[in-house]
Amino acid sequence: MTDQTPIPSTVNTLDRVRVVLSRPSHPGNIGAAARALKTMGLSRLYLVQPKSFPHPEAESRASGATDVLASAVVCDSLEEALTGVTMAAALTSRRRELAVPMQWSRQAATTLSSQAGQGAEVAMVFGNETYGLSNDELALCQLPVMIPANPAYASLNLAAAVQLMCYELRMASTDPGVAPAGMEGEPATVDEVEQLYEHFQQAMTASGFFDPANPKRLMPRLRRMFGRIRLEKDEVNILRGMLNFFEKPFRERS
Repeated sequence: MTDQTPIPSTVNTLDRVRVVLSRPSHPGNIGAAARALKTMGLSRLYLVQPKSFPHPEAESRASGATDVLASAVVCDSLEEALTGVTMAAALTSRRRELAVPMQWSRQAATTLSSQAGQGAEVAMVFGNETYGLSNDELALCQLPVMIPANPAYASLNLAAAVQLMCYELRMASTDPGVAPAGMEGEPATVDEVEQLYEHFQQAMTASGFFDPANPKRLMPRLRRMFGRIRLEKDEVNILRGMLNFFEKPFRERS
């Protein structure tokens, strides 16, 4: 029998994710983390014993994500911040003696997304900027996670680490679909493009660059070059305007 359980929506999945900052010392990092959450569609920020919060610098660095700051939950301990959570991922940059297998950030994001998609409360836990998470804090988490940074210099800013993990979680939880196309103009018609080629031949002949008696493969190559793209009306008009300008000295001489 196949599983008929409906897959929860992306919004519900991300709404079940808490981002926990334990003992952050810089209010700017709290604001930047709030911005990172909102950029990737998350909103639940928990702060464990923040040194300075609320703070004007946090609001400044949030850059429009002040609603995430306003709804942040301030806790006295990591245990309190993880109340009701069934899976907590602890971010660490140091290899430690851990009984639980560690996962890289991308794999961990998939694990958390899967748990949240099944209705579980999950958390991503980040430690203090200077010394990270303590061993006792790591012991409260079920999933140690490392970001595969340069092993010779794996020191990520707190807000940067939050941004990276929020991105990975979003990518694990959503299908972004086809990238949006750029703004396209109205395509040129066949006759407009043909008039452009005639104009090119006329201007090149007048300048002496093109010899109709010995054309070689200049015009076919010109056609091939423009044929690799789909010329728009505005582009044809720009090119013909340039050719008119280049032809002006030859017209004045004749």
